[in-house]
Amino acid sequence: MATARSFSEEENPSDCEFDASEESDSDDNTDEESDPQVNGREPCKFYNKGRCRDGTNCQYLHMCKYALKGNCHYGSRCKLNHPRERRASSGARHRSTSTEPKLTDGRFYQWQLNTGNNWLDIENDHIIEAQYSLPHTKSIKLYNTQYGAVSIDFKRLKVYGKNLRVRRLDDGNTEWIWFCTLRRKWKKYGDKDSKGNPGPVKSSDVENKFQSNPTGSYTFNIGAETFEIKFKDMRQVGQNGKRKVTRRPLYRQKQVAAAAARVSTLASVLQNIPLSNPQWQFEGKNGAWYIFKHRQRGTSTECSVSSDDIERKYQQDPTGTMRFNVNTQSYELNFQAMTQTNLQNRSSRTIRRVLV
Repeated sequence: MATARSFSEEENPSDCEFDASEESDSDDNTDEESDPQVNGREPCKFYNKGRCRDGTNCQYLHMCKYALKGNCHYGSRCKLNHPRERRASSGARHRSTSTEPKLTDGRFYQWQLNTGNNWLDIENDHIIEAQYSLPHTKSIKLYNTQYGAVSIDFKRLKVYGKNLRVRRLDDGNTEWIWFCTLRRKWKKYGDKDSKGNPGPVKSSDVENKFQSNPTGSYTFNIGAETFEIKFKDMRQVGQNGKRKVTRRPLYRQKQVAAAAARVSTLASVLQNIPLSNPQWQFEGKNGAWYIFKHRQRGTSTECSVSSDDIERKYQQDPTGTMRFNVNTQSYELNFQAMTQTNLQNRSSRTIRRVLV
């Protein structure tokens, strides 16, 4: 597989050059991209603008081109035809709408790149999905591909600085989680505060409102103050300021066995090299980064885990936790929050996973 590195909201991939200007997410900006094809037929541009005069005699597809790309913002509210649909099970509450198209081949999700002609699967895309599920992860960089280093912007679902497109296909059963920033940390809506009190808004309530109107907003009150989550801007607005908001999928680790065993068509496109040993690091008080190293008893600083130990645990569950000891202190690593917490005094510091 290709070597990869993820970046948090606080980081910026300095070795990857791209246009840092603000990009609009409106549909008009995608007209210059090549449209997807179904059996060699392209979607009708006049039908997508609501004014095709040929009707059933039109030689082009009368289908929403954004649904074919996997990024139609309107979902069930779209007035245009979508690909075949799949009804979600009755127990799949707060997940993708039942009328959204079933786009995967049976897997929970599929990450794909388009080289200009076809959408091709990215092999071992569970690593991309695991990073995408983390609210603080801004992007991921895939190294050693045929196209050089490929950086994927998670916010806009675009590829930085290359003539490539990226998309995430969904099986219709993804559970989406909503987060907002609080004291420079991402916090899930509905999580308990430091006093053990649940938040005034549930993530599922925000998602239900979003599904009913992806361009609308969600309003709630805390005491006498009114807050509004604006979906188009992905901002929570209150009387005293704004907060960033993001929507990420709940990570599902196990893929459908038959689909996971299939040979990826992208193997012929991405020329991968064996993954080098990832390094797990923690940030010191001086701002420097240090590698986790196992140290035996009798040394000045005893540590019960090494970077390799952490990597093995991470591979088992990229969104889980891991406990270890340093001298007489107990700590917990949280892979989703990318933090290390002292279980005695509850102090926390940032950790990271670097692939070199």
